[in-house]
Amino acid sequence: MNLERLLPQPSRPILLVINSSNNGYQRQLLLRGNSQSMSHSVTDPLPTTEDTACWSGVFAMSLCVFVLIASEFMPVSLLTPIASSLQITEGMAGQGIAISGILAVVTSLLIPVLAGKVNRKTLLLGLTGLMGISGLIIGLSDSYASYLLGRALIGVVIGGFWSMSAAIAMRLVPSEQVPKALAIFNGGNALAMILAAPLGAYLGSMLGWRGAFLCLLPIAVITLIWQWLSLPSMPVRERSARIRGTFAVLGLLRTPVVLAGMLAIASLFMGQFTLFTYVRPFLESVTQVAVKPLSLILLLIGLAGLIGTSLINGALKRQFYLTLKIMPLLMAVSALGLAFFGTQLISVIVLLLLWGLIATAAPVGWWAWVPRTIPQSAETAGGLMVAVIQLSIALGSTLGGVLFDIGGHQLCFGISALLLLLSTALVGVTQGYETPKSQKDRV
Repeated sequence: MNLERLLPQPSRPILLVINSSNNGYQRQLLLRGNSQSMSHSVTDPLPTTEDTACWSGVFAMSLCVFVLIASEFMPVSLLTPIASSLQITEGMAGQGIAISGILAVVTSLLIPVLAGKVNRKTLLLGLTGLMGISGLIIGLSDSYASYLLGRALIGVVIGGFWSMSAAIAMRLVPSEQVPKALAIFNGGNALAMILAAPLGAYLGSMLGWRGAFLCLLPIAVITLIWQWLSLPSMPVRERSARIRGTFAVLGLLRTPVVLAGMLAIASLFMGQFTLFTYVRPFLESVTQVAVKPLSLILLLIGLAGLIGTSLINGALKRQFYLTLKIMPLLMAVSALGLAFFGTQLISVIVLLLLWGLIATAAPVGWWAWVPRTIPQSAETAGGLMVAVIQLSIALGSTLGGVLFDIGGHQLCFGISALLLLLSTALVGVTQGYETPKSQKDRV
């Protein structure tokens, strides 16, 4: 269409309005004068071909996830030397993990307001830089306060990054490739979960705990450069910039499908971390596994998770909600098996491999659910989801500790199974709340 024919006299201001939708975007040119107005609109399709996908940016984001998760969980294997060096108790050193979780929750809720209309590429680069600064502060810390400051900063990065991940995936690849992109994101997560603890322990023994954290700094710099070169400019869309209040993100919970989905997510992560936080004491005290075989089992669990992450995209494409239902169900089966067959080494290994295969992949399905179900509020919903996940992890690990102390592994793992079964039921409720239009061609 020749737009020159529509150009008004200089006295008539031009307003260009872009309305996005699932099938395309509508470009409307409004020509306003003192006594008349004219409008014309055309619909152009959104990019939907593989050629438009920015896969280099997707893999740069996966590397960022690897560094982020490694930074988050590395203290687990370094608490003893950290406590000794800073002259604090191991419990106080462990608060560094808690404070990062708290800051992640706060940041995930506030990021839509704090970020405002900042280009999302600029925001991601800033968060990646902050991740490197966090590692530098921890690596150079000579006091408990500076250590906590570094951990607080990594919490900000966790909340900011994960709250935007689904929305960023939507900007980097066509809609049908979003689950694949999120699976690649989570591949970095799985790899970090495999390597963080053993790598942290090894580097800590060779270079000291400060050296272990400093080793992450050059990887963060490489990630920053890769993101700068590969990510496209991602200006904020007008709708995502309309924020009505600081806690407007919580307004999404008034939508039944969102509320049901978030409850399903909360049950999943509470059930997962009620059990998994205490796998090591379970293996040592119940299954009677020595330290070296224990490390090997944990490594195998991580490898199983990596395999699960690579397989889940195909399952989601074929049967989306059925996949979301089956995952917590199989995790519940694994939890009950561990509760009743905890003394049988072979059975325990098989059940933990099943657990690792599914548990690491499960978040991919829910991150794909966000843009699939509420694409118009993907970034805001992502922030809410991060807050729910972080709170659920904290509550699950706390609940598991109390149960493990009171009733041993059987009570702890039994409650974990009940929470996971609840998640399965809530997935069905979530599916039922989707409108017939949104359910069309989606099983």
